[in-house]
Amino acid sequence: MNNDLLKYITEFLGTIILVFIGLITNGNWIAIGISLAICVYLGGPISGGAYNPAIVISYLYINKINTFQFVCYLTSELLGALVACWLYNMIH
Repeated sequence: MNNDLLKYITEFLGTIILVFIGLITNGNWIAIGISLAICVYLGGPISGGAYNPAIVISYLYINKINTFQFVCYLTSELLGALVACWLYNMIH
């Protein structure tokens, strides 16, 4: 599998987990922090563990990623958040 594609899939899945945990626990900061720590521990070596568009913007600002990678990261994170919201609505 292409290494860049693996990065975007990791960001997509990590964002799903992070947003879903935030929604299902009603914003419990301990649960969100633990889920973020787990996602960064598991996905950080693959994608950098951003899981947040603000982090990706800072990556672009410091030239860690190029514009194409920025768009791909941002798209995967936004799609992950939408899927998490959809899953939450299907459960509730």
